[in-house]
Amino acid sequence: MNMIELRKPYLLFLGDAELAIDAKTAAGVAYWRPDHCLAQLRLTEKTIDLGLPDMDVAQAGKAGAGTFILGLAPVGGGLPDDWVSICVEALNNGMDIASGLHDKVSEIPAIAAAAKASGRAVYDVRVPPADLPCGTGAKRGGKRLLTVGTDCCVGKMYSALAVETEMRKRGASTSFRATGQTGILIEGAGISVDAVVADFVSGSVEVLSPANAPDHWDIIEGQGSLFHPAYAAVSLGLLHGAQADALVLCHELGRTLVDGDYPDYALPEIDEAIATNLLMARRTNPNAEVVGISVNSSNFPEAEALELMADLEAQHGLPVVDPVRTGVARLVDNMGAIT
Repeated sequence: MNMIELRKPYLLFLGDAELAIDAKTAAGVAYWRPDHCLAQLRLTEKTIDLGLPDMDVAQAGKAGAGTFILGLAPVGGGLPDDWVSICVEALNNGMDIASGLHDKVSEIPAIAAAAKASGRAVYDVRVPPADLPCGTGAKRGGKRLLTVGTDCCVGKMYSALAVETEMRKRGASTSFRATGQTGILIEGAGISVDAVVADFVSGSVEVLSPANAPDHWDIIEGQGSLFHPAYAAVSLGLLHGAQADALVLCHELGRTLVDGDYPDYALPEIDEAIATNLLMARRTNPNAEVVGISVNSSNFPEAEALELMADLEAQHGLPVVDPVRTGVARLVDNMGAIT
């Protein structure tokens, strides 16, 4: 079974992006994995600065860069011609290429030819392995936490990374298991499960999070939501394949409708979200438990946000955290009760 696994360290390509949101993937890699990053490549003085050393391709190649990461989304989704030539130069200087773009960079003729000639790899991280199995539901060693959500885009990846970081600070044995393109580029490995054929989603998660030592925690990045009219399927596959011991429910405070063009779909109540996710999770792990609620409270002033979080905690009897405002230590504390 071949998963994407990127060679380190990275040269982050920022192109001419002047706003952080236009290079959020690269910004995420630099924020969560600074020790994996060698340098950044910016094309103009106005390009955003992630605080990494500036290098061109040749300099980065001499310094030992392993992977050239296309960490942004150009307007229109395609790769400009001058960026194609930079990718070719990266391959010729000994780097692999990793891209989270919708377009398959590996199929651009000049890049494909340079990769073949140089013997280097080009990873379109949205493309999953071709030989994934169906799920087995067989119990396997180790422990697992999966982030789930009341909706899409409520902080499942951020919460998972925050939990993994907190556990590492405590000296725990843990791994972040990436299931989407940004998470894969942050971690350097993973499977983009939303691109997996439906029959193989749960199997892909079993591959992604294999048997491990009894005290090891895999922190699995969630996708979608059981309550989303378009993306519930991937969420269910993750719940069954993860066999999670612990769930963290993620939610954006103040959001009442499903994200995007779904004005007829209200978000579930927190009680319903907890109960439904537990029902599905317990199909493959009867002992699954929710260990807390992780919220994005950025739409509220801090005092009001903390009051709303306290209300949620009182209602549901679970730790309620905001990874940015409060950290996730209390979630990790609660994981200790799982045997």
